[in-house]
Amino acid sequence: MEFDLLTRVNFSMHLSIVIPAFNEERLIGECLHSISTSLAANYKAGFTSETVVVDNNSTDRTADLARQAGARVVFEPINQIGRARNTGAAEAAGDWLLFVDADSLLNPGLLADILRLIEEGKHVGCGSVIRMEGLPWWANSTLNLWTAVSVRFRWAAGALVVCRSDAFRDVGGFNQELYAADEITLSQELTKWGRQRGLQFSILTRHPLETSSRKVLLYSPQEIFGQILRVILNPRRSLQDKKQLPIWYDGRR
Repeated sequence: MEFDLLTRVNFSMHLSIVIPAFNEERLIGECLHSISTSLAANYKAGFTSETVVVDNNSTDRTADLARQAGARVVFEPINQIGRARNTGAAEAAGDWLLFVDADSLLNPGLLADILRLIEEGKHVGCGSVIRMEGLPWWANSTLNLWTAVSVRFRWAAGALVVCRSDAFRDVGGFNQELYAADEITLSQELTKWGRQRGLQFSILTRHPLETSSRKVLLYSPQEIFGQILRVILNPRRSLQDKKQLPIWYDGRR
């Protein structure tokens, strides 16, 4: 008990929040505001942070808006989600990395849970269940299925991944051979890294991350389930070729 108390009193940690962003001028401001609000609500001595937005070759005002909001902006010319995240991580100085998508909103409760997990010193990283507003029944059922799989197998959703920076470097970061689902392979690699050191990788459930449901509005059920089916039937070909992943890469916003 005395050791735990001493650890909490002397807690010191620098958190790098990394946001990959391609043409996100409509949503980047809300995302950054949610981060600022969550950081302010969880201020404590010894806790510092930085926010790094990775401009993934945007053609709109994403980078300018991010700078105006106080974020540091770095540029990644190749449109690939994992590569953008890796570019941000390479520029980050944090002991821990928090990757969050630009169409998502961090909340104070979730950040508090993340900081508590870090402070306890028993984890290599974590993900979070997610919430989307206004989903039709079929999309909500799909999200519920993913949530059950995510929690059962401890696979982070790409919208939010948190991990120790040394573990991230040791496992090689996000797999740049993949154009999607790289957060699952990273979760698996972090779990292995942590197991060797007596650390866990967990999925947080108390305060879900709110993320945009825009893809459900922008794409038909046929397009969405067709995309899912292609990945299931031929995962290697589909995940390694962004032309096979239009829902991620065709640029609809």
